[in-house]
Amino acid sequence: MTKRLFTTLCGLVFLVNFGRVAFAPLVPEFQRELGLSAAAVGSVTTLVWLGTAAPRIPVGWVLTRVRRERVVLATGVALAAAAALTATADSLYTLQIGAFAVGLATGGYFVAAIPLIGTLYPERTGRAVGIHGTASQVASVAAPALVLAAIARLGDWRVVFWALAVGAAVSTASLVVVVRRSAGDGPASGDGTDRDFRSALSHWRIVLAGMSLVAVAGFAWQGVFNFYVSYLLSEGLTPANANLLLTVAFAAGVPAFWLGGRLADRLPKVPYLLALNAAFVASLVALTYAGSLAAFALVSAVIGYAAHALFPAVDTYMLSTLPAPDRASAYAVFSGASLLFEANGSGVVGALTDAGVGFDQVFRLFAAAVAAVLVLTALLYAVGRFPTPIGGDRPAGE
Repeated sequence: MTKRLFTTLCGLVFLVNFGRVAFAPLVPEFQRELGLSAAAVGSVTTLVWLGTAAPRIPVGWVLTRVRRERVVLATGVALAAAAALTATADSLYTLQIGAFAVGLATGGYFVAAIPLIGTLYPERTGRAVGIHGTASQVASVAAPALVLAAIARLGDWRVVFWALAVGAAVSTASLVVVVRRSAGDGPASGDGTDRDFRSALSHWRIVLAGMSLVAVAGFAWQGVFNFYVSYLLSEGLTPANANLLLTVAFAAGVPAFWLGGRLADRLPKVPYLLALNAAFVASLVALTYAGSLAAFALVSAVIGYAAHALFPAVDTYMLSTLPAPDRASAYAVFSGASLLFEANGSGVVGALTDAGVGFDQVFRLFAAAVAAVLVLTALLYAVGRFPTPIGGDRPAGE
């Protein structure tokens, strides 16, 4: 069961993440076809990520009653329907509804799938989360090219979401077959634990600790990548080069997930996460001073790696730190609260730039915020006041 189910999850997560990131390269198309301002289109990308965050805590409660595999199946059906809805959008309002619906489906998927993977691979959680994240990140890399190809060949961004709807339906049907055939063959996701949602809320210190390691950086990253093409165009790059560098930033996430998950198993988790936050701050500041295509390319790779490596690392930290009886529901609270905060990044960038604040100033402000939280978190860890994984913050096998 384990290998078949995990492989199918990796296929579905490709489509799940594609649905989330397809909106970013379509920002210029939305503005041109629907006549949207930067703030308006920023609200669309924000709604995708607000939608991703919104169902996580409610789904955490659902997971105390329903097996995780069934929740994953429900999110696949929801993604197919949401993608079809987005494909029919002809106004800002309907586009916002579609974006939020896509986000809802993807958020429900991740909050059920990540703890399920932790159950399937309890001794190699970081590695498994990293592989799953790699499959997700491949979608991020492919999205800009696939979107541009669809527009160039068919002249309509809607075909992207029609294709997503069909793919999600087919992938979900495949998962149904795998779950039915493997029922009772492997580790169960509903084994009697994780039945008291209120007890999960008692782990608020761990939830806040995890948020300090990822939420502020995630907020900044949301704002950066959703406006990355627009920012690079304002710096004088051609549309082709701007989209290429967005692809570079996402491509750096592939080794970030693949290697980052393994490093999360082997390195002390909190110092590793602090180092990734520091690398993100440095690269974000460097981005605002890059003045050539080569410099932008280098910084794009570094910032993409640092941002994406945070996600398997913090997932591994949370799954290693939360007690098993409350792991799935407490993880849902963490991921929901984090993403509710992070999702506002692109909206803030859109509002500030519409108000006349330059991209460089906005990004430096974001870097300062991440740095402030980084320093506070490092101090708490140094004095022993920061939650660490069960058994200590040491590499596996040490």
